Amino acid sequence: MRHFNYLTKEGIQSTFFKAPEFFDKKTPRGVLSHALGASLYMPGTRETIAGDIISQKNRGLASTVFCLEDSIGDTEVPYAEENLTNQVKKIYQAFNNEEIEDANLPLIFIRVRNPEQILRLTEKMGDSAKLITGFIFPKFTSESNEYFEAIKTINHESTGPFYGMPIIESTQAIYRESRLHELMETKRLLDSYHDLVLNVRIGATDFSGYYGIRRGPDVTIYDITVIRDCIADIINVFGRVESDYVVSGPVWEYFSNGGRVLKPQLRKSPFEEFHDIHGNNRTKIRSQLLNKYVDGLIREVILDKENGIIGKTIIHPSHIIPVQSLYIVGHEEYLDALSILENSNGLQGVMKSHYTNKMNEIKPHYNWAQKILLRARNYGVFHEQHNFISLFTEDIHL
Repeated sequence: MRHFNYLTKEGIQSTFFKAPEFFDKKTPRGVLSHALGASLYMPGTRETIAGDIISQKNRGLASTVFCLEDSIGDTEVPYAEENLTNQVKKIYQAFNNEEIEDANLPLIFIRVRNPEQILRLTEKMGDSAKLITGFIFPKFTSESNEYFEAIKTINHESTGPFYGMPIIESTQAIYRESRLHELMETKRLLDSYHDLVLNVRIGATDFSGYYGIRRGPDVTIYDITVIRDCIADIINVFGRVESDYVVSGPVWEYFSNGGRVLKPQLRKSPFEEFHDIHGNNRTKIRSQLLNKYVDGLIREVILDKENGIIGKTIIHPSHIIPVQSLYIVGHEEYLDALSILENSNGLQGVMKSHYTNKMNEIKPHYNWAQKILLRARNYGVFHEQHNFISLFTEDIHL
């Protein structure tokens, strides 16, 4: 898979200073953990899963989750398991018949209800289980080691690697009196399975439900104070450099119904500063963007990034391009990161940036620079004249 693989060669060359690189489930964990981007959830009862992936219906899709948990009813589980098994086998057959190439095959994950489901599904799927990158564990707590034991088992018995992605969404994690103990114990558990953990995910919908809260389309999860405080603690525990975990952002629940977003909240500066090289009116571009995509999603992903979060759970294909494009590294920050790493030999402590608008300090910015280069590897680097709005203009898409 390669992010933005739908772009033409000319589109890649005109948009990217450095193009995204190829990745798949065998890519080293440290790189792959940053590559998931917008992970599209699909209910396990959906009968068109294989057809959608083989036909590349969802442009830009790089990772997807087949869900056997909250997106289906309890009575639908047997059918959903059977359906998913058949859908994965169809994708595997199409892959073997070269109907879909490596570069267009998204990372596939399955959100399960219990550890036994992992073993049952991989056994039913047989060789086609090779397509699965990993499994997502809902309601994960510090006592949920059985999930990772199941992952260890299938890694020994099948062609791996298979990874696990726990979702932190329990009452123990959100309730203040138990939170710190629970998070530290969860980290201790994950540390014992470190190489099997691809992402640590945040279940903000479940968190909100414990308080009877649901955020509206014109606010971000960071505006909900009780959830924001919990996210801060999750990042504090799992986002430390020495922890070596990637924390992914919570799901965005809203998508456009074709009408205008209720109240534009987007930062104006990216739009005002965007120079449209194709001659389109900048005001028109901004209007089209707000008509087509959810303003709040873009603001939330920007805040995710600012807080060290990479990756986003999504529930609608229209979210793919906005999320992916926001992870592309800007030309200025890429040059800053290169400069910091290239001068980390101890001979300098601080230097003026390439754009001569800031000072880069080698030691405190070193870890940031490493993360920027990881993002650049997976999502690419914009040319100097471009930012994420570039990918919303239709002529670049074609």
